[in-house]
Amino acid sequence: MKLSLRLLALALMLSTASVAFAQDTFFKGKTVRIIVPFSAGGGYDVYSRIIGRHMGKYIPGNPVFVVENMTGAGGLIGINHVYKVSKPDGLTIGTPIGTMFIDQLIGKPGIEFDGRKFEYIGAPAQDTQLLIVHKRTGIKSVEQWLAHPAPVKFGSTGPGSANESIPKIAKEALNLPLQVVSGYKGSSVIRLAFNGGEVDGVANAWESMVSTWPEELRNGDAVILLQASGKRHPELANVPLVIDYAKTDMAKKLVRGVINNFGATARPYVVTPGTPKARVEILRKAFMDTMKDPEFGAELKKAKLDLNSLDGQTLENNIKELFALDKALIPKLTEILK
Repeated sequence: MKLSLRLLALALMLSTASVAFAQDTFFKGKTVRIIVPFSAGGGYDVYSRIIGRHMGKYIPGNPVFVVENMTGAGGLIGINHVYKVSKPDGLTIGTPIGTMFIDQLIGKPGIEFDGRKFEYIGAPAQDTQLLIVHKRTGIKSVEQWLAHPAPVKFGSTGPGSANESIPKIAKEALNLPLQVVSGYKGSSVIRLAFNGGEVDGVANAWESMVSTWPEELRNGDAVILLQASGKRHPELANVPLVIDYAKTDMAKKLVRGVINNFGATARPYVVTPGTPKARVEILRKAFMDTMKDPEFGAELKKAKLDLNSLDGQTLENNIKELFALDKALIPKLTEILK
């Protein structure tokens, strides 16, 4: 009996070692793609390229990382691809935005994924979303905006993007004169439209603005009016929150339940459902090791990007909380975002 138990223990040990060795050698000689669903030059793109330059050294076998921009439909084309087309092998990573999960909740067309089934690797930062207008509008405060005679045109990459959902929800909650102009390929293209007078407003994260819109911030062209967040960013202490201007009970629920949750689900990195758990854990560990890498941190600092990371399990828990949103809000959200 003792001999049989010893043999069984040995077999289990060898089996476990074999699986571990297979995972350790799987990534050797491979290429890992990071699918960015927006054009080059925006915050999601810059974060991904810096992550890609460092994460491979923390994965056994040291795979090469490449970034691929797969644009269209407000980011849905790229994320649908990661969910439906990519093999569940850990070699394709996607970076959706949290508003896509809100759109799944309300059943918006075009979403071909279930956000609850992705494997979550981590997030480099939690966003502080802002509502920004160009100084040529003459608007310098929320009060002036509320009294503005014409809607301010806000550029958007399309349904499912933060730069579309946040303005629409804020417009409804605060009765802002605001019009969303949808269909831009990325935030870098919106920046050109903003500077050229095609649009006069944008919703963007402070974490991206300081990196990709530095000139507009420096010269005062970008006037930050509101923070679409649950708390004020330390560098924006004098900029009010959207919730400060919400008057009705429904408005407050929309802001607290939806807008204030965007930051906690922002910038996730995911892999295809069904990816072997051992590989997911390798990627999760490598991601967090990258977040602690001094060279990585120095690159982020040089690019003026925030580092306020979330591990994969915490990110997964935040997504689950979002899907537990008060069902009474969903009909109103559907009305606003559709």
